[in-house]
Amino acid sequence: MTKFDAVFVGFATLDISGRPVPDLPQGGGLAFIDEIRLNPAGTASGAALNAAKLGINSSLVSCIGNDEKGDFVLQACQRLGLDCSLTQRTNKAQTSSTILTIRPNGDRPCLHSRGASDHLFVGDDLFDDVCDAKFLHYGGTGFIRAMETGQGTKLLRYAKSKGLTTTFDLIAPEPDTIDKLRDLLPHVDYFMPSMEEAEEISGLKEPGDIARFFMDLGAANCIFKWGPKGSFIKTPDAGFRIPAYKVKVEDTTGCGDSYCGGFIAGMCMDFDLEDACRLGTATSGLVASGLGSDAGVVDLESTLAFMNTAEILS
Repeated sequence: MTKFDAVFVGFATLDISGRPVPDLPQGGGLAFIDEIRLNPAGTASGAALNAAKLGINSSLVSCIGNDEKGDFVLQACQRLGLDCSLTQRTNKAQTSSTILTIRPNGDRPCLHSRGASDHLFVGDDLFDDVCDAKFLHYGGTGFIRAMETGQGTKLLRYAKSKGLTTTFDLIAPEPDTIDKLRDLLPHVDYFMPSMEEAEEISGLKEPGDIARFFMDLGAANCIFKWGPKGSFIKTPDAGFRIPAYKVKVEDTTGCGDSYCGGFIAGMCMDFDLEDACRLGTATSGLVASGLGSDAGVVDLESTLAFMNTAEILS
């Protein structure tokens, strides 16, 4: 028996979000807003938090600074039931952090300070501990520089050799991202970028063509998170879209990460692929209804109730 259902490796940040912010005040002016929230977020921790809230025994493997921001991230994750015994702390950098000014329509222009996540390094000696799980989610290529020297590929290869199911998400593609994907994707069962990121990297527009591009690079399956269109899923045998649920959008921060967490939770509970994607969609929809990367998600029961009763967007 494995120690964890799922282990989430990669980018963690502290989000400082405020809403609504139609415009910033001029000069040194003051404007009043309704809500400000601090919460852990990021391609690894945002997914992990939502999986934990859905009852999945989850562990976070990231790197945070030895500072007050890192203390907050660690304590918040632990309060929500995340195992953080493999989370690293460093004096080399502050905890990665982001200021988000949430627009009335849910858009989220942001200011990011890179930090400790770039120093995450999972050494070979830690592979057995990190892979003591059924699922390994690798999240944040682009924001975890120390792992982007080939160590992420080694970890995913090792996870596959131990029989884990691997999922992979990225952030902020750069010109050299495609070179990293050539090494990573042959060890990935479910590649889970946003459709926008997938289009940017592939240079293609049709979802099926985009998926084939990444599957030709080695990904076994593709799941593209598609905003109000839901998500597009491509397996070797089929391609289909899962529509989004209708919600009053307050903040889209963390919607993609929460989709990953919900999807992994569904797979851990032996949902079939379509139902796991629906759980990911429901988790993402609930997050969009509040402020922050885990807003709106309470537990599995209420998320399933939303999934089974909410109106579907066409």
